[in-house]
Amino acid sequence: MPPIPPPTAFAPLVLLAAALYAARVPGRRPKIVPRLSEAAAILAFALAFAGVLRLIAGGVAHVAAGPFVLQLDAISASLALLVGFIGWVVMRYARSYLDGEAREGAFHALMLATLAAVMTLVQSGSLAVLTLAFIAVGLGLRKLLLFYPDRPEAQRAAAKFTLVWGMGDAALVLAAALLWTAFGTGDIAALSQAAQHGLPVSAEIAVALLVVAAGLKTAAFPLHGWLTEVMEAPTPVSALLHAGIINGGGVLLIRLAEVVQQSPGAMAALILLGGFTALFGAAVMLTQSAVKTALAWSTIAQMGFMLLQCGLGLWALALLHVIAHAFYKAHAFLGSGDAVHAVAEVHRPGPVAAPGFGAVGKSFGLALILYAGVAAVFELIGGPHSPQALALGAILIFGVAYLVAQGLADAAPRALTKRTALASLGAALAYFSFHLIAGALWGAHLPAPPVPGALEWALILLALVSFGVVAVAQALFPLWAHHPSTAGLRVHLANGLYLNALLDRLIGGLKTAPTP
Repeated sequence: MPPIPPPTAFAPLVLLAAALYAARVPGRRPKIVPRLSEAAAILAFALAFAGVLRLIAGGVAHVAAGPFVLQLDAISASLALLVGFIGWVVMRYARSYLDGEAREGAFHALMLATLAAVMTLVQSGSLAVLTLAFIAVGLGLRKLLLFYPDRPEAQRAAAKFTLVWGMGDAALVLAAALLWTAFGTGDIAALSQAAQHGLPVSAEIAVALLVVAAGLKTAAFPLHGWLTEVMEAPTPVSALLHAGIINGGGVLLIRLAEVVQQSPGAMAALILLGGFTALFGAAVMLTQSAVKTALAWSTIAQMGFMLLQCGLGLWALALLHVIAHAFYKAHAFLGSGDAVHAVAEVHRPGPVAAPGFGAVGKSFGLALILYAGVAAVFELIGGPHSPQALALGAILIFGVAYLVAQGLADAAPRALTKRTALASLGAALAYFSFHLIAGALWGAHLPAPPVPGALEWALILLALVSFGVVAVAQALFPLWAHHPSTAGLRVHLANGLYLNALLDRLIGGLKTAPTP
């Protein structure tokens, strides 16, 4: 008797059924479609929650039909629960946001179909399902980006997204073919087991292609420009993209972590690509005046940081980052309108106070001392002690010290010292505690960080120095950004160093006619 499929396997079917019904009434105020869409999203969330209960009661489960495999384990159950909850919130918001639109029913159909593809993606147990789900997500999102097909900005954004996402799909298809050739299977669990004995040349090439695919799908430097131009789509689309779909590259790496980690070159590439993207995105974000554009650059920086975590081998922490970022960005985009009104109502003329070098130095020095003390305590009680984990924590502390120095630039020295100590202590305790929690939840399904060699140590030190320098520069941003000698640099950063314009020229201005 075949095993009973886990409840999460039915969630995509529920969403697809509702999408097919919505497609029958694509116009304005399509009867019960908005409420049906929300109900389908709630049911998908309930099935994901039931999957978690099934996992607790009965362990890992598979559903296989030839090369197509769905897998229920701690990773897929957590991600399915996340997608179900975010999907429900977005569809509930869309009920009011899209009310009265000319193509309201069509929007609900596209959103539900795209959600079904994302729900399938996070449950992928084989390369076939993983690849097809990525392709389906791309097709659905392109249609959503062209919801207002007559807008030139929407056409440009959709064309760029199609190009970059399609390149990622092509890289993933080639990687899947090479892994099948190397190991004779497309089952992800079997691939993970086989990779423990080393990677043949074809598999090394496949892993390199996986890194390329992940970078393209997370809007990593230098082909990040499409993510900053998708605001022409309705706000629920932006929320779904930034809270869920953009994490797809990270999910790809995490699901194939055992295979990727067998390639030191791929891990080094992730550190370099992720670290630079994080620094670049954070620097450009500071120069943006529009709320949604700043959020888009924030997403680019966060995705770079997630790739850095993967490159360091901190897979459980990267998964926790995916989940936390999804909640944060969904709330940020859906509440962006209220944020704009709140800022407009607060009249605070004049420049932001600039911290002095002494305040910055005190903030960073005290933060690092407290972080080292907390790290030593967790070392004694058996907490995370890999060099990669300690380095990542130090990078996070740089960010805390920057925020404190920036926020208390004009505070008295005693207040600055007190706030720095409290914030740094809290951040260090939270970091190591979350590290332990993530390890307990997903550590058994993910490899431990590799023992660093000479190359890894060099990259770790490079990351520490780079993030430290940029954090100091950010803390002093009000001091140098408006200085005549750096005013030009601020303009260049505000335009993302014109890489997006170069991409426009490279592909001929993107005059492609939209598909209605």
